[in-house]
Amino acid sequence: MSTALARPALERPRSAVIGGVGVALARHLGWPVRRVRFILVLASLFWGAGLLFYFWVWMLTPLEQAAVEAGSDADATPDARRKVPVAAILLSAGAVVTAIGVILANSGASTLTPVTFAIVLIGGAAAWSLAFDDADPLRSARYVVLVRGFAVLAFLLGGVLLLFSGGGRPDAVTAVLAIGMLVLGLGVALAPFVVKLWTELMAERAGRVREEQRAEIAAHLHDSVLQTLALIQNRAGASSDVGRLARAQERELRDWLFAGSNPVTVDLAQELRDVAAAIELEYPARIDVVVAGESVGASTALVGAAREAMLNAARHAGGEVSVYVESSASGVDVFVRDRGPGIDLDALPADRLGVRESIIGRMQRAGGTATVRPGAGGGTEVRLHLGEAGQ
Repeated sequence: MSTALARPALERPRSAVIGGVGVALARHLGWPVRRVRFILVLASLFWGAGLLFYFWVWMLTPLEQAAVEAGSDADATPDARRKVPVAAILLSAGAVVTAIGVILANSGASTLTPVTFAIVLIGGAAAWSLAFDDADPLRSARYVVLVRGFAVLAFLLGGVLLLFSGGGRPDAVTAVLAIGMLVLGLGVALAPFVVKLWTELMAERAGRVREEQRAEIAAHLHDSVLQTLALIQNRAGASSDVGRLARAQERELRDWLFAGSNPVTVDLAQELRDVAAAIELEYPARIDVVVAGESVGASTALVGAAREAMLNAARHAGGEVSVYVESSASGVDVFVRDRGPGIDLDALPADRLGVRESIIGRMQRAGGTATVRPGAGGGTEVRLHLGEAGQ
């Protein structure tokens, strides 16, 4: 009884020639591996009993857990999986050679069994390569191409040899097998392209369905939630906390709804919109960014000066602040306008460097210009200009 308890569990190793059944049985029984394999081969001669037993143990025996406990990935692909196509191709090659030998010897023996066996093995190797090897990171593209190429070559070569058997006049069964092997060879050759095309088609269809669903959600939210948020902003006013929260939620919802349609690269307009959104959360102001002209890259100096201008407008004026961005052949202009009491640069104390250094000085160092003047309808207008050379 103690011997039985000390016997190792029946587990297949992760590194094996085919399925690891022989090694698993040898470890469990305490026998040499060669003895177990010899018994399995000998039993296979009796109507395939050993082969059936082998596959039965293969399906029901779990993989060993020692590698998982040592820190390996539990979902790692066993080494045996990666050797199945090679073993199948080698066995199928032997079956094809046997069939060709029967044909050349003209002994009258039937080639149906070895050819059928070869078709099943080669087809299984190709299917295994398509199903598992493509997703196996340990398999190189060269290995996959070699497995499929050999399968195609074996199918085509076997089909041609069968067609030319019997002096070029094969019987009906041989002709059917030959045509079947030729068709299978072409199928294996075209299968990767068909699978790739089908996968891309399904991915495109799924993406189109997602976009239609997103459009329906956007339309529904636009007719309900977004309009409600806009109404709250109009009723509450831009300077109130309720209005600022409603505007922030509206912007966040719009960004989520139209995330797929926004450009990946961040330009000047997007940078200014992000800055405006951050300032609105801190100060009682509503900042609208309007863009005219082509999209231009975000200049660090221009964005920094525009941020300082928007921050001053929100901090000292509040309410409605408009930002207008215009790009042309001569450069980029950014206008920041507020409706506050205005600013007099000459009356500012010498230690107030926000406008002089953070706006005017920063633009001059970048090769641009900045002017601060009273707005047309009151308030203050800051104009930032950066030529093509400074971008």
